Amino acid sequence: MNAEDSIVSGVAGRYATALFELAVEAKAIDKVAGELDQVGKMIDESEDLTRLVMSPVFSAEDQVRAMGAVLEKAGITGITENFVKLTARNRRLFALPGMIGGFRKLVAQHRGEVSAEVTSAHELSADQVAELSAALKASLGKDVQLNRKVDADLLGGLVVRIGSRMIDTSLRTKLNSLKIAMKEVG
Repeated sequence: MNAEDSIVSGVAGRYATALFELAVEAKAIDKVAGELDQVGKMIDESEDLTRLVMSPVFSAEDQVRAMGAVLEKAGITGITENFVKLTARNRRLFALPGMIGGFRKLVAQHRGEVSAEVTSAHELSADQVAELSAALKASLGKDVQLNRKVDADLLGGLVVRIGSRMIDTSLRTKLNSLKIAMKEVG
């Protein structure tokens, strides 16, 4: 068992590992990583695309055809295009978000980075991203690859996940804690 197997597992992990090995062989890690990030962002931002990816009611042919059209419009070709179509053909499109996450972990390990998932109430500015990256690098002693998400339900603050560790400074969590504390008092 090699080092890559220890950080990704399951169906998504096997697909991510295979894609990573292809990307290394083709010397296209950065290109594939960028394109996968683009695919992941499209899935996150489109309810219709999320439904296509997650729903078992669409046939494999419909999923391949639809994803092919989406990828073509986005200008995604080569290894990434073939990979996404293969997952659709094999009825594994539902696992694509996990595959993208697994690929990110493998790329981060390959580069000697740590991957952190940052969820904020609103889009972070470039200065905020740089400041957060610098603070995490100082704390961890490694470069940090930030995977950012926006969740307006947080109301304010951040939730940072690095591996199994989580730092939750969101206003939603603080308000929930206050609510629990008030119930215990009264």
